Amino acid sequence: MKCNYCERRCDLAKGIGFCGMYEQRQGYIVEKYPDKWCTYMASHIESVPFYHAYPGSRSMIIGSAGCNFRCRYCSNSFIACKNPAKIQDLMYEFAPDKLVKMAQKLGCHNIVFNINEPVVSLPSLSRVKQYALKADIPMGCLTNGYGTEESTHMLADIFSFVHVGLKGFSNEFYKEYVGVNNIEPVLRNIKIFAARCHVEIASPVIENVNDHELDKIADFIHGINPNIPWHVFRLLPEHDMKEAQYPDIEKINSRLGSLRKLLPYIYFHNFVGSDWVNTLCPNCNAEVIKRFSLGCSGDRLDKFPASGNVCPDCGKEIFLLGTELSLDTKKNCSKEMA
Repeated sequence: MKCNYCERRCDLAKGIGFCGMYEQRQGYIVEKYPDKWCTYMASHIESVPFYHAYPGSRSMIIGSAGCNFRCRYCSNSFIACKNPAKIQDLMYEFAPDKLVKMAQKLGCHNIVFNINEPVVSLPSLSRVKQYALKADIPMGCLTNGYGTEESTHMLADIFSFVHVGLKGFSNEFYKEYVGVNNIEPVLRNIKIFAARCHVEIASPVIENVNDHELDKIADFIHGINPNIPWHVFRLLPEHDMKEAQYPDIEKINSRLGSLRKLLPYIYFHNFVGSDWVNTLCPNCNAEVIKRFSLGCSGDRLDKFPASGNVCPDCGKEIFLLGTELSLDTKKNCSKEMA
């Protein structure tokens, strides 16, 4: 029986699949480790990063174990690249209703799956969604976009905002640095997400490896929706590429110069003090959202002049899901949830 959660389509009749998170049992594909989480914590939504979804809000960050990619530079390899069976003693077990109650007690406005690939834990996340929906807590995630078409629609059912990692723009890059042979499922699924929910895209840049593909990525995003926020990361390689050279900031930014005319919401960060984390009005270039850049996905909201999600100078509507939610404004918790 082949697993239909991701495009690897592992034959589970032969044993555990690539991610190690599903198995065949009595004619069904089931989770091996349901309701198991590697972390639960409150953070800024900008640190995920989501820049155009609920600015300033408090997010409950969760993750599980395992991944269907093997990125050579993975910064979360201690969870994503490990055999899930060997780290179960480090995991937390929370029923979905308890997880949502903890989010409420922490005053979180939303729940974001962030540490590893959500497609490896879809049934558990679907159960969390049921309780989050009742509590009026939206859910978001980071994904590599390599799910099947069916599971991509499942993700879109669960998550109202999705951040897709478009790591390069060639089969050669994905084969050499990610461990899969074909980028086409990722491109297909980005289009599915864009039609169904709020999407932001991230591309980690490895100098002299995929920086020459930035133009093609920008053209692809523009062809779907030029308003899609694009996060270009200065990749600080980990895992099998710890010795790789850090990308040159000025060199990358010079490549992005002309692309900012094509896509109004391009951000260049993952290093301290970036000047390219603020949102500018596409019409008059006024600063409509200001952020701190703390590096390594540590960004946070500073100022939000775009009251009503419009530019204060010219009235141009700014592409946002929701609006500013102060980190100090906790989500109201009912007595039943206390």
